[in-house]
Amino acid sequence: MKHYKIASIPADGIGPEVIAAGLQALEALERRDGGFSLDVTAFDWGSERYRRTGALMPEDGKEQLKGFDAIFFGAVGAPDVPDHVTLWGLRLPICQGFDQYANVRPTRILPGIESPLAGVGPGDLDWVVVRENSEGEYSGHGGRAHRGFPEEVGTEVAIFTRAGVTRIMRYAFTLAQARPRKFLTVVTKSNAQRHGMVMWDEIAAEVALEFPDVTWDKMLVDAMTVRMVKQPRSLDTIVATNLHADILSDLAGALAGSLGIAPTANIDPERRFPSMFEPIHGSAFDITGKGIANPVATFWTASQMLEHLGEPAAAARLMQAVEAVCESGIKTPDIGGNATTREVTDAVCEAIRASNI
Repeated sequence: MKHYKIASIPADGIGPEVIAAGLQALEALERRDGGFSLDVTAFDWGSERYRRTGALMPEDGKEQLKGFDAIFFGAVGAPDVPDHVTLWGLRLPICQGFDQYANVRPTRILPGIESPLAGVGPGDLDWVVVRENSEGEYSGHGGRAHRGFPEEVGTEVAIFTRAGVTRIMRYAFTLAQARPRKFLTVVTKSNAQRHGMVMWDEIAAEVALEFPDVTWDKMLVDAMTVRMVKQPRSLDTIVATNLHADILSDLAGALAGSLGIAPTANIDPERRFPSMFEPIHGSAFDITGKGIANPVATFWTASQMLEHLGEPAAAARLMQAVEAVCESGIKTPDIGGNATTREVTDAVCEAIRASNI
């Protein structure tokens, strides 16, 4: 039997609710599969810790996480703590500290879930958004000067390196190569951003030569939003900068039915450090404690984690269970149902136990 050490960081808002649901499903998978076990350690890092101590995670937090095989992350953000404090205090130090440079966000319309796009159903929208996750617009470079004066200046410097762009481009082409359509769309804004974005385009063309079996095209990010809405069948694998892919993947989740079903994997492809897996939806304080948070994004995220750990059969079994439950109509309010988080979770666990694959 294979054993995996998992660091669980539920953090803020609905994070604890959906991570608890995800762990319940993972426990059902352990029992059903019988070939692996998960040793889960919980960390109470987040905004509540910030209120007590002034820091969302301890100074040696990254060191504490190094020995784990994966990190299962809920959400970070609180109404009474500035967003830049929570993001730079917990999530980004882990992503950047462990060089999880490939942020992978699959999106498809699941059975039983309606897309807001007319005439678009399961099979018509099946994408993977690859987001450069280590530099770009979220590099943290810049500053403020002359605070409080009329001439106050704030700068935000986007950093694009040849090494960073090349590795994410190669990752995206490799992923596209492994998918049936072997098709990649490269998204930039190179008409207006004539330095870093033009370099993105140039490196895409260079890396494409290594993948002659992959067809690719490129889009400006504003035109891409239109294409995602008007021509969803024309897209498959998508790669973009940290900021652009962050925005486009939220749009993708909404077009697939809800951010409540959208997963994320923050991957270190070289496996030097643990990778981190989190649902896209965020802390969602408007529904925290109501028992209606959609756990599907967390289940899908858990499936990504199992795939990364080398348990593809368990990952497939989990997604088969999720699809069966969604198709049966057991859904939370954000996707047109009236089920609670617990009811959806219990149904998925039962489907796992009944699975024959």
